[in-house]
Formats: sequence, structure tokens, C-alpha cells
Amino acid sequence: MDTMLAGRFHLDSKKFVVEEVPVPVPGPGEVLVEVKAAGVCLSDVHLIDGSLVPLFATSGTVTVGHEVSGVIHTSGPDVKRGLAVGTRVTLEAGKTCGQCAGCVRRRPCTQMLTAGIDYDGGWAQYTVAREDTLIPIPESLPFDQAAIIPDAVSTPYAAVVTTAGVRPAQAVGVWGVGGVGAHNVRLARLVGAAPVIAVDPLPGARERALAFGADLALDPAAPDFADQVRAATGGRGLDFAFDCAGVPAVREQAASVLGREGALILVGITPKPLTITEGLTFNYLGKQVRGHYGGTPESVTELVRLAACGRLDLAPSITDHIPLANAVDAVNRLENKIGDPIRLILVP
Repeated sequence: MDTMLAGRFHLDSKKFVVEEVPVPVPGPGEVLVEVKAAGVCLSDVHLIDGSLVPLFATSGTVTVGHEVSGVIHTSGPDVKRGLAVGTRVTLEAGKTCGQCAGCVRRRPCTQMLTAGIDYDGGWAQYTVAREDTLIPIPESLPFDQAAIIPDAVSTPYAAVVTTAGVRPAQAVGVWGVGGVGAHNVRLARLVGAAPVIAVDPLPGARERALAFGADLALDPAAPDFADQVRAATGGRGLDFAFDCAGVPAVREQAASVLGREGALILVGITPKPLTITEGLTFNYLGKQVRGHYGGTPESVTELVRLAACGRLDLAPSITDHIPLANAVDAVNRLENKIGDPIRLILVP
């Protein structure tokens, strides 16, 4: 086992290719994981199309992929956790650089490195992971479902539970019901939000939102959109509006239908400026805007437990399985929304 197949993005030429590369060797405190499943995320697409630029790239070429599950194949020296060869794991989507105070609690900071963007990820037959980024998964949790937890599920979970702190009976709106937004709908319902209102211009996405637990699914272009939100919330407006699209127009619309002390949660990422044109009423009603980025180690562990206990069935989130060798086709399918995928899974 000297070489393996990997999906590699070359930063200088901006080319993505699936090619043979040497199997990585785990260093101190690291393990080699045999990849069983890897999710295809919109962030991967944005890396490949050039709209997402690595901030802390560790080399000129990177193996893409930050949603990964597999089994421990080999341990490097000085591994302390004692995870046995063959242990089923999912990998956190990022790691701290190990150089700053934020690393004490492994929280995102200015030196938070993202797998598959800043350092090699899991679109490969094998990947190296630092031991503190491994989350064991039970036999009852399929690899494909476990793979998507560290981002597609963990990001909206942390947004709902931590950044927003949604409580039962609070009114929630979710704009953009794609891979992240669909899970945002499910998780808002899981914690007891009522009503849960999904907002998406695509009829298929609105239908999916209803299947995922939304009480109402609205077209943002409907002339009576604001009236529908007011009617659904008994005239109160939303307690929380989650922007999972990262679109300026979404943020404007979402902020406008917040109720007293309502908060706009920025889950979707965009390099475009944040603008809120609403005037005095924004101040008068005490509205808020809160930034959000990714999940937390705690959220991944909690979600694994919820899925393992049957509280969260992620099977409907898996749209298709695609051989790693056909990763270029998977990127094209997600980029062009062919088949309206939630999560495509690469299988080595």
C-alpha cells in the first residue's frame, strides 16, 4: 500500500483532479484513517471554483473534503487516546493551529484550520487526522450519515442550540433549504421551535422542507410574504431568522420579519458586505444580528449520540453515493443542483 486515489486541488493552477498520490504517514499524535465515506459540500465547490480562498494553506496542493468517516488503520507515535485499530470514527471538520490561547477549548479562532481547505482532507482512500479530532461512532450509525455530521448537521445544530439558543415554542424562519438549511429545519423542530417556517424560491426545496418538519414553506418572492409570516406567528414576527443561503437580499428580508428582540443568525457565508437598510424599527424592536461559523466538538459528539439513539434519522439526507474516482461529476452535480441534492457521498 504505497499509493492511493485522492481528489486534489492545485492552488496555483486552480485545477481539481483525482490522481494517485502517496499514502500519508501519521506523525506524533496522529492516526491514519481508512476513509469509508466523504460528503460533498458547497464549500468544496467554492474552493474548486475559486470563490473560497484558503487563509492558512499548508501546501500548494490540498486533498479536498471535510466531511469524513472511516476506521482507524494505523496509529502514529505518541497517540494517547488508545483508540484501537478498526475503531469506527468521524472526523471534526477542522482543527486549531495549536499556537494560540483559543486552542485550550478548541474553539474557532483566527488560526482555525479547515480540513480539505487549509490542510489535506478526506476525498481519498486514506487520510491522516490528529487524535483529538476523532469522534468514535457506534456500529448502528452508517458511515455515510456519520460523515455529514461534522458540517452539514453540526453547523446548523450549533447555530440553533448555541448561537441562537432556541427555546420551545419560539418562532423560527430558515432561508435556503439546501444541505445546511434542510438540517436547520429539522434541528429547529427537534428543539421544539414552533412554528418553523422554511423560505426558498425553489418549489422542490419547499416540498423537502415540509418533509423535513417545517410547518410552513414560503416563496420569498410572494407578494404577501410578510403577511404570511405575521399570520403564522400570530402577528409577533420571528424570534430567530436563520440565513443559510449567504445572500444579501435574504438578510434584508429576514431582518424585516423579525419580532421584538428577534435575532438574525448568519449561518451562510458570503464575502459580500452585510447591510441592513431597516431604520428606526430595528432599534425600537431591539433586533439583533449574530454571526455564526461551523460547529463545535461538543456538537459533533452530541449529534452522534442523538443519531445513535434514534432521535435524528439522517438517512433522508443522503441523496446518492458516487465513486471517489468520479468526484468531478459529484462537484458538477452539486454546483448545478442536478437532482436537487442534499448530500452526495463519495465512496473510495
